[in-house]
Amino acid sequence: MSYVKDSYRAEFDAVVTSVDGRLVVLSESYFYPVGGGQPTDTGVLVRTADGKKFTVLNVKKGESGPVHELDGEGLVQGDAVCAVIDWQRRHRLMRSHTAAHIVSALINRETGALITGNQLDPEKVRIDFSLEQFDPEAFKAYIDEANRIIAAGRKVSTRIIPRGEALAIPSLSKLAAGLPARITDVRVITILDLDEQACGGTHVKDAAEIGRLEFVKAENKGQKNRRVYFKLAD
Repeated sequence: MSYVKDSYRAEFDAVVTSVDGRLVVLSESYFYPVGGGQPTDTGVLVRTADGKKFTVLNVKKGESGPVHELDGEGLVQGDAVCAVIDWQRRHRLMRSHTAAHIVSALINRETGALITGNQLDPEKVRIDFSLEQFDPEAFKAYIDEANRIIAAGRKVSTRIIPRGEALAIPSLSKLAAGLPARITDVRVITILDLDEQACGGTHVKDAAEIGRLEFVKAENKGQKNRRVYFKLAD
């Protein structure tokens, strides 16, 4: 999973290791496969031999690595390719994902609420919380506080720890469902002096890179389910 090692890598060389029609697995991939509420990366694969381009429409997790769904057939096992990720989309999702960690950390700190659902999108972010009270003005205030933190800047770092060590730090998982049982090595995203969360997504290196957030709306979904939407201002 090269994408978790370097979220800023937008171009790389690889070799096609398997093909099933329009579905291709590469010897290495920095494309993010859809999961954890974060959408797939998109981009192109350019065959080194003749320069033919194949658009990457979708990427999913597979047993032997990310599976890239292309817009057409033609690549064969052994083909060398240059892969180019749509950087504008990737970077926007990185900014949104780190922003989501900041907002959820603030709400958790003030209310103890855990995340029951989330969806990142290039246009907006949705987070669901298990929370007794519904106060739209409070959600607006959390976004305002997030903007103050972002403007000041906070370093963002990653590390990998064993599952047992992660379970000894309950605050690492702000998901109501807890850590998935299949995860043995836990990737931790740390926002300096604010938050640590287990996460497999892509993130920026400093909160200042996010830019300003805009509150969109808050919704009462019933059964203690509260939803907030926000977006990047640019």
